Amino acid sequence: MRISRLDEFTLGWFIGDFSPAIYRTALFEVCIKFFKAGDVEPSHYQMIASEITAIISGEALLGGKRVKQGDIIEIGPAEIVNFEALTDVSLVAIKFPSLPKDKVVV
Repeated sequence: MRISRLDEFTLGWFIGDFSPAIYRTALFEVCIKFFKAGDVEPSHYQMIASEITAIISGEALLGGKRVKQGDIIEIGPAEIVNFEALTDVSLVAIKFPSLPKDKVVV
C-alpha cells in the first residue's frame, strides 16, 4: 500500500503520462480540484483529447453553462471552454488520452 496526498501532484492531476503521477499511463488523466467562489480558469481547448468533468459539490459556469453538484459534462476536442466558480466547487476530471501538451489557452 502506498498513501500519497493530492497536494503532492501538479494542479490536482495525479494519474496520467506525466510526472509526478501516482500511476503513469498514456491512456487517460485524472484530477481532483477544489476552487473557491470567484476562481476562474481561462478559455482553453484540447486539440485531440476529450474530457469528462463531474461536479462533486458547488456551482460553476463551464463554457458559459451553469453546472452544479451531480452534473457530468463531456467536452470534446477543439471545444473552447472557460471556468468560473460561482460557489466553492470540488470536481473530478478525466481526460483521454493522456496528452500533457494538448491544452491550448486562447
